Amino acid sequence: MRTSRIAVTASVLGALALPFVTASAAHAALPAAPPASTSGYCTGPGPWAVHGTSAVKIRSHPSSKSTARGVLHKSHSFKAKKKSGGWVYVINKTTGIKGWTSGKYVYRAAGMCLD
Repeated sequence: MRTSRIAVTASVLGALALPFVTASAAHAALPAAPPASTSGYCTGPGPWAVHGTSAVKIRSHPSSKSTARGVLHKSHSFKAKKKSGGWVYVINKTTGIKGWTSGKYVYRAAGMCLD
């Protein structure tokens, strides 16, 4: 009777350990995640959006002290071309105004960046 109890216990423990062994092997076979963008910011095609405010100023240089050229409203369509520090160079397709705006309020609306 003792021998059959040991055999049953061993088979139960073996069955319980199987998912852990399989999970480890499956995890080891997964490919590495792609490297994150080195800039930490996507400047590819949109969709871009204004978030956190209804509008942001478009400025002549990437500085809050530079001359304001216009306003980028949340409803406007625009394209982002490049980034400098916390600033994004935008082209407002609705008004045609080009310039710099704060990156705090302007970013890609897409869920991921594949740059």
